[in-house]
Amino acid sequence: MIPRYTMPEMAAVFSDTARFGRYLEIELLATEAHVALGVVPPADAVACRERAPQVDDAFVTAVEDREKITDHDVAAFVDVVQNAIGAPAGAWIHYGLTSSDVVDTAWCWMLRDACDLLLQAADGLVATLVRLAREHRHTVMIGRTHGIHAEPTTFGAKVALWALQVDRDRTRLRAARDTVAVCKLSGAVGTYSNIDPSIEAHVAQALGLAAVPATQVIARDRHAEFLYACASVGATMELIAVELRHLQRTEVREVQEGFKAGQKGSSAMPHKRNPISAETISGLSRVLRGNLQAGMQDVALWHERDISHSSVERVVLPDSALLAYYVMRRMTRLLDGLQVFPERMVANLWASHGLVFSQPVLLGLVQAGLTRDEAYRIVQENAGRAWDEGRSFRELLDGDARVTVPAEVLDAAFDLERSVRHAGRGVDALDALG
Repeated sequence: MIPRYTMPEMAAVFSDTARFGRYLEIELLATEAHVALGVVPPADAVACRERAPQVDDAFVTAVEDREKITDHDVAAFVDVVQNAIGAPAGAWIHYGLTSSDVVDTAWCWMLRDACDLLLQAADGLVATLVRLAREHRHTVMIGRTHGIHAEPTTFGAKVALWALQVDRDRTRLRAARDTVAVCKLSGAVGTYSNIDPSIEAHVAQALGLAAVPATQVIARDRHAEFLYACASVGATMELIAVELRHLQRTEVREVQEGFKAGQKGSSAMPHKRNPISAETISGLSRVLRGNLQAGMQDVALWHERDISHSSVERVVLPDSALLAYYVMRRMTRLLDGLQVFPERMVANLWASHGLVFSQPVLLGLVQAGLTRDEAYRIVQENAGRAWDEGRSFRELLDGDARVTVPAEVLDAAFDLERSVRHAGRGVDALDALG
């Protein structure tokens, strides 16, 4: 992932030094587990641990240089480690293992740690959304369907639904974490032909992973589930971002992204304050969805393994973790600084001359004895006139001889507080989130 969308704490999970450090720890744990079986002399296992090289930039460079000869990254890694430890102890490194034992276990270890960071980001975002929803529980605005005024709602109700959806994303992330927090050290085709199952059990316990049956590789539906959780996060972030983009349009201007001192919205037009965070989030969600498709295609491999998945996941797994983390953190920052304009929301609500109360008027006429179709036509006709002529919907109804209901029926129909009296139910649901 390019640095622009990379946050250091998530990047650290997938850095070359971190990855090789995980490889080394897996190798050392496996070597030490062999001692209990009487395969590796205890002194040699101690020597491996004590003489193990420091995994730093110089180590990474040494592996890269060796790979130019071996044309195999794990073989190059093993060669560099064994050379650093020296004979005879170093010869026990990678004993009974195949490359995928180390690589796949390291991948799952990294993805588990990435999930922990993603969950932290989701927790922070939920907290921000809950605060915003409660703050605007009674901030009335117009609800829109198909982009057209529908009926009144509240900004708090809108935000509460976002919070509940992010909470569902947290559930998906927790499930993905459980799914990927696994390991396998079962050899070339997963049959433990040259390694005892106790080695796998020892490494799994030490790393806090669950040993699972596998072929030469851990089944890639697990990785696809992780990518789905990340893509789901992206979809939710885009849902919020698209709504915020619409609400920031000049003609609407019900909310606005924060604008810091010195910021410029346009290189050419000094007046511009564009929804850049929301637009960035919308764009990055597309990458997350694309990565999911690639991950799904990685599930079907030839026989007990091939490496068609390897090149793909070197890109999509870290990139999806980085992007899902970035968009949640960026969204949290956006919402923490969001400007909300309640007066503009009310003005927009009444801009359609009271048409947003057409349904309660319809129901009032039906209760007065009209058929639904008769009532519908009366309301529809007056609504059309109100919009076309820029006149008050209520006044047109008052002047229509076909509308014979008492004034208090229309008063109730046009009562804004009545319309949103239950809108806080979504905000109340946030109490269950803790």
